[in-house]
Amino acid sequence: MKKLYCYILFFATLILFGQNQEDKIYNAVDVFVANPSAKAIENLEQIEADFWRNPKQKTKDELLAIVVLNCNKAYYENQFGQTEKAIASYEKAWQIYQKKKLGNYDIIEYCLKPLGNLYTVLGDYDSAENTIKQYFFVVNTSKNYPDAQKQKFAAILNLSNVYQSSGKISLAIELLESTLKTEKLSNTQKGILLNNLGNSYLLSSAGNLMRPETHQKAQKSFELAVEYLKNEKQQSETLSNSYRNLSVLNRQWQNFEIASSYSEKAEKLFLETNHQPRKLAKLYYEKALLFFDERKYDESAKQIQAIFKILIPNYNSKNILPNQNQLYAETVLIDVLDLQAEIFLNQNQYKKALRSYQFSFHIEDVLMNVLVYENSKILTQIRARNRTERCLLIYDALFKKENKIQYLEEAFQLSERTKSGILKGYRSNIKNASAEEKQLLHQLQTLNNNILKEQQKGDLANISSINSDIKKQNELMLSLKKIQTESSNYIPENCDIKALLSKLEKDKAVLVYYFMGNENLFYFTLQNNRINLRHIYTAHRAMLEIVKFIDYFSSSEAITNDISGYNYYGKKVYDLLQLPQNTTYKNLIVVPDGILNFLPFEAVITQKSSTTNFAKMHYLLNDFRIAYNNSANNYLNSKPVSKSEKTVLGVFPVFEKTAFELSYSKKELESIKSNFKGKYLENSEASFSNFKNNANQYSILHLSTHASSGDIETPASIKFYDQEILYSELYNLNINPDLVVLSACETGIGKLYKAEGAMSVARGFQFAGAQNLLFSLWKVNDYTTSVFMADFYKNIKNNVPYFEANTNAKLAFLQDKSIPNTKKSPYYWSSFVYYGSISAEEKSVNYIYYIISLLTVIGLFLVFNPYRKWKIFTRFSKKRNTKK
Repeated sequence: MKKLYCYILFFATLILFGQNQEDKIYNAVDVFVANPSAKAIENLEQIEADFWRNPKQKTKDELLAIVVLNCNKAYYENQFGQTEKAIASYEKAWQIYQKKKLGNYDIIEYCLKPLGNLYTVLGDYDSAENTIKQYFFVVNTSKNYPDAQKQKFAAILNLSNVYQSSGKISLAIELLESTLKTEKLSNTQKGILLNNLGNSYLLSSAGNLMRPETHQKAQKSFELAVEYLKNEKQQSETLSNSYRNLSVLNRQWQNFEIASSYSEKAEKLFLETNHQPRKLAKLYYEKALLFFDERKYDESAKQIQAIFKILIPNYNSKNILPNQNQLYAETVLIDVLDLQAEIFLNQNQYKKALRSYQFSFHIEDVLMNVLVYENSKILTQIRARNRTERCLLIYDALFKKENKIQYLEEAFQLSERTKSGILKGYRSNIKNASAEEKQLLHQLQTLNNNILKEQQKGDLANISSINSDIKKQNELMLSLKKIQTESSNYIPENCDIKALLSKLEKDKAVLVYYFMGNENLFYFTLQNNRINLRHIYTAHRAMLEIVKFIDYFSSSEAITNDISGYNYYGKKVYDLLQLPQNTTYKNLIVVPDGILNFLPFEAVITQKSSTTNFAKMHYLLNDFRIAYNNSANNYLNSKPVSKSEKTVLGVFPVFEKTAFELSYSKKELESIKSNFKGKYLENSEASFSNFKNNANQYSILHLSTHASSGDIETPASIKFYDQEILYSELYNLNINPDLVVLSACETGIGKLYKAEGAMSVARGFQFAGAQNLLFSLWKVNDYTTSVFMADFYKNIKNNVPYFEANTNAKLAFLQDKSIPNTKKSPYYWSSFVYYGSISAEEKSVNYIYYIISLLTVIGLFLVFNPYRKWKIFTRFSKKRNTKK
């Protein structure tokens, strides 16, 4: 067979020798398709390299041949499990096809459809969604597109897959249900969509026990899918998927016997028609999960070894785990390694479990390197968080067993990996980015904001405009991806724990660092050059008590209407958060996580009391000066607060004589203006363009305006006089102020991701370069905000550090006898939190001044002491004579 293949290649080469470029390429593709292999792929790559090396101008027909070559190469690269290479080949084909405006080829069928699906496989959900929406638009708007109905159906199906994978389950259900009701579909198409719909119901209860009604909907969808598909001969793979889903459904409800029977049916059907390695590996993974849930760990491990043999060349089963250098970007491998870790855990092999989890983290790092969009990176990071929780429990158990501090340090490092990792990575990378990369990032973000703003118009949105921007965004993404993958690799930033402890000592501070998992809340406390780890189980009552406390800040009346309840839950939360007591240091750094990002730590109750006088309650505010940070590394690497004279750029739209009027904003303006030089933009001058043009000229940026936290679909935003700006529109500002003050509502609130925090206006400024910020956690009162800000700035005028100025202003507010008791509710004074550095800039020592001063003193001494002068002169003269 090998000799035959060599003869084919030989004669094909002879034929190619006398052909034009286009025919050479097509013949090379034909030879490759006849006998696809890794070696044959190398031959194709050589043919393409020779083509580009040839200086002769390329014709459109020749370029189309290269598109066809790359699409065929990508198809087989995917078949061989080389997902990243397949994506790169499809991307190259698509770039050439677009840039050269080629035609006469079904680019949707042979390039965009598989490309969108492969993006989904690697977790690049934004690229997948953009690609699918792009060809969906083309099919819908083209009158003569061949197989338009088929491609439209494929787009709906693939888009629902993206929504499922990226956590947008409600959108997937809505899309599938709508299509089943409104479109004319064949039985096969109905079966495929029903299978996907059932899968959406399954995923809607991920991590929780499925409600009976959801279980019934899922089961009904799968059973209907089976009815539609069982007589369709060409749909055995899809029918197999329906049986697999029924197996999963019954496994979740511990109906193991039924689950096993469906699994056997699924495997039999699958093996009749499909032997693609990745799909076969997924089938075996589901079998391994079923064995695991039945506590048949040996059988589960055998399935895992079978998967490793399929996906990893030269896998050695004696070692159970593969070698790290054999791993590559493949999500099935991540799932399998996580399952193997769980088996090790059930066998009390903690260190082997950690090793298996570490391999999963390694693959996710590789995956992260191919992602461009922020949202896709965040979703990948969330997946890593679930594994982190399991690892932290192992480290805690190992520490208790062996009492080695290294386990606590490794646990802390692991927690830090996903703590605002995208923000940290962006800040770190943008410093070293080339001018071209920065420009591409700016353009990509601008297009993303344009799309978001157009989508906010709902039914009035210009679909053509959105698609045009998506098309441009895809082009930019491919260019940016090429630069980023060539120039760097994603490596999570480690935290220098020794330097961190040293900085805390220097700042006279204690650090409390939270990591919130699905079932456990972990606390790291760093103080007195020591690190401690504790955790509590939060899946039930503990989390409810935290949520209940935060609910007290939903309106101004909630606390005043239930003061005793506030006292009770405030103390409960204080106990749950295990905050430090009786410490030497009174500076507290809090790194919150999850819902704790919305909790005002200053307002928790340290001691129960029956008083209704808000000024006399026992708040944590009385014990500590509190500063917050997104991560330990952000605190460690934060720039010290400048001691130079402060200047202010103030933005005060005021919105006079409108429904948005901020009447007390004028008082706030007058108070700050009387203390600080600067530029103050009032009314119509408080435009976004004026703010952008002046932002880099002042040390403090103060924005007194309206803001919104948005909701699940609407992003957070801030209002300037002329327009409302989305939080992501702030990313491109490129500022470096000493402090940003967001004197507006909900500037620290937005869509929450456990790993990354809130997608808020404050985050927008952090991405833009601001390190020190003061912002709000809920809707703030216009009058009390102006009072608080006046005192905050008086403290700054007196050179009080920002975090301490925040504490002092709150204490002064509580002690102000002119403010009635109802207005001293924590709702009014605890909204503003300070994120940033607590270290002050050290004045550099002026050595030249000291040298000049010393020489002056010596000179004066010599002038006014002639006897001493004569002795020195005579000694010097003797020395000179001796040297002669």
